[in-house]
Amino acid sequence: MTLQELQTQVQQTRRDILRMVHAVNSGHPGGSLGCAEFLTALYGNVMTHSTDFSMDGKNEDLFFLSNGHISPVFYSVLARSGYFPVEELNTFRKLNTRLQGHPTTHEGLPGVRIASGSLGQGLSVAIGAALAKKLNNDDKLVYTLHGDGELQEGQVWEALMFAAGKNVDNIIATVDYNGRQIDGDTDHVLPLGDLKAKFEAFGWVVLDEPKGNDLEAILAVLAQAKSLTGQGKPVAILLHTEMGNGVDFMMGTHAWHGKAPSDDQLASALEQNPVTELGDY
Repeated sequence: MTLQELQTQVQQTRRDILRMVHAVNSGHPGGSLGCAEFLTALYGNVMTHSTDFSMDGKNEDLFFLSNGHISPVFYSVLARSGYFPVEELNTFRKLNTRLQGHPTTHEGLPGVRIASGSLGQGLSVAIGAALAKKLNNDDKLVYTLHGDGELQEGQVWEALMFAAGKNVDNIIATVDYNGRQIDGDTDHVLPLGDLKAKFEAFGWVVLDEPKGNDLEAILAVLAQAKSLTGQGKPVAILLHTEMGNGVDFMMGTHAWHGKAPSDDQLASALEQNPVTELGDY
């Protein structure tokens, strides 16, 4: 996809997120909006992947969403990438839907390889997939996304230690480093300290990208991360994003971590993100 096409999809994905969450008065718009550029770039330009979906994903790059509560952005990007009909976004969080509040596998939704929502588990699963690719002589990569608040889970650090200790160098783990979580700023809830130094102390190569909502910066840092794989160390990206990005009243606060907009708030948010040629679902 061209940069303009990516920008158009990001704008339409923002609309998808807002409309999905508003329709059922439930969901997580803040982190979803903050990761719209990253996931759009990943699926639109970076990963080698197929909409002819299989759980094995042989000879494909794989993506694992660890912070599963930002499912609205994941579902929008999957649908807009052709994994399932865009109209199915209408069923988000409704009875008997495949689009649960947190992604699950038993509904058979194309693009979803693990159930995620219990934070801290995604990296462990992804490392297993990365090791399987090595055993299968599959040279494709495994990508993951994690919330910064999620890093307060101990299992993440066990997985970080394992990946470096076993030279899992075909994985790129990205942290959505927005500084906010459900109860407030991460610095107030449980400070992460010098996150780059901590990852490096655990044996990872770390890239720090301050422009986590800039498509060109995201594409550049992902290309750099890919160039560093295969050298004996796992790779991490600290992606500094803005929770609620693209909607002025949702930015600069943790309040929209898990809250739906009212009718008037939805109208304001959609006015800031006009419908594109891709069209609403």
